[in-house]
Amino acid sequence: MPIATVPTTPFPDQRPGTSGLRKKVTVFQQAHYLENFVQAIFDVLPDRQGKTLILGGDGRYYNREAIQIILRMAAANGWGRVLVGRDGLLSTPAVSALIRRNLAHGGIILSASHNPGGPDHDFGIKYNVSNGGPAPESVTEAIWARSKRIDRYYIVTGVPEVDLGILGSSHCGEMVVEVIDPVQNYAELMESLFDFDALSRLLRGPFRMRFDALHAITGPYAHEILERRLGAPAGTVVHGEPLPDFGGAHPDPNLVYAKELADALLTGEELDFGAASDGDGDRNMILGRGIFVTPSDSLAVLAAGATCIPAYRQGLSGVARSMPTSQAVDAVAQRLGIPHYETPTGWKFFGNLLDAGAITFCGEESFGTGSNHVREKDGLWAVLAWLSILAARGQGVAEILTQHWRDHGRHYYTRHDYEDLPAEVGADLMAAVTHQLPVLSGQKLAGREVRLADDFAYTDPVDGSHSLHQGIRILFDDGSRLIFRLSGTGTSGATLRIYHETPVADVQRQLQNPQRVLQDLIRLGRELCRLEALSGRTQPTVIT
Repeated sequence: MPIATVPTTPFPDQRPGTSGLRKKVTVFQQAHYLENFVQAIFDVLPDRQGKTLILGGDGRYYNREAIQIILRMAAANGWGRVLVGRDGLLSTPAVSALIRRNLAHGGIILSASHNPGGPDHDFGIKYNVSNGGPAPESVTEAIWARSKRIDRYYIVTGVPEVDLGILGSSHCGEMVVEVIDPVQNYAELMESLFDFDALSRLLRGPFRMRFDALHAITGPYAHEILERRLGAPAGTVVHGEPLPDFGGAHPDPNLVYAKELADALLTGEELDFGAASDGDGDRNMILGRGIFVTPSDSLAVLAAGATCIPAYRQGLSGVARSMPTSQAVDAVAQRLGIPHYETPTGWKFFGNLLDAGAITFCGEESFGTGSNHVREKDGLWAVLAWLSILAARGQGVAEILTQHWRDHGRHYYTRHDYEDLPAEVGADLMAAVTHQLPVLSGQKLAGREVRLADDFAYTDPVDGSHSLHQGIRILFDDGSRLIFRLSGTGTSGATLRIYHETPVADVQRQLQNPQRVLQDLIRLGRELCRLEALSGRTQPTVIT
């Protein structure tokens, strides 16, 4: 097997973010760019020899080309076997499940998640470790350090491309390559967690739902599970074919980018339930007839109704949420008498808690929800969990949500995103708030007294590791919160996210418009970061 040692020089911009390395496709297409980063991953895994690697992506532009490069590099770097999804396709939760089922050493996921795809848009790569979850900071920092010193990479030459369209085994050099059905293992896992007979009765009845795959990876999974295995009518899944450019749309399941689905549930057709997922299948949006479920409320409802699902009938060991996510799930945990944890944004922070058995459910306000069945957030799992609760209770989404608020209180919550800001403007906006932190405690703002103002830091309760500068928090004496963060999921510029939350226990005040209830906090957030003066913006790009 001829192995080439290719001389190279480092690129200065290969530091992985919370979800790996994301750049424009044209950046990844530069000579040696992808190869350098892949070799940096392999170089920090000295025990990779002869081990199994899982490989796949969401089908976005450059996915196929990247997979062929990675296969030849994996063979040159001593991997024993690679399992790759047919046509190069695997959802992020499916990769996590395959790593765990096959006791693989790890997995490489090719995706930029909810970012747009196409030759002029985004591509991404991240490494997941042997528990199935995203690489922890110790590993991503090692990859970053290695990428700054890289001077060569290894790749086999003179071998034909692997035919990704045919299931079965072949060789790339001495390494075994198994092209597998990307859906089968994941679908079997879902059948082991949920009562498919009960779900089938629901979906074959008068109940009407729609799942919008947004021309992203969950299309094949949803067709197989919802329509074939559960018997939902053909056409339940829309935009179900993964496309390299996601049909020219933005594969982000929110009210702006999944507007067609939102309009059908909120103002249009007689549907009982709607859901959407994102580019790589780990996020979800839930809608009922006439109502949108915030991701924070979705996590809380699932935690409160977990015993409706066979796999969780014995109850939950605990729950966790990212810091910007509303405290709604905390209220559920307190009522259930189980632990609840607040972590930084990034699914990797849930991994230690899940591995230690400290939690069963976890979630983020950015449309991510999951459980201990994998070590990634899981969009279709969340949809099936919601359907399980609907089937068990015989109620609609709006009824379940309003009853939940009566039982646990409502946490009015909204996130305002200001996208595509120049990086220096994003930094200035955050600095404007940071400079005020020492004097905010005790002040009366927006009719509330500030109890605490800080830059959130986290100490992992399992391994004791520390994570600093995880977002600015302003906490008020009535339980309200105002949070500021710069998003780490884009490929250029900056996105400022401002989160607003206030709890309301009074049942008579639980059915109001969140933007109206939170308008004083919204105004305060803009003022504290000097939004208009520093950015010229007067309105958010996206409201969720």
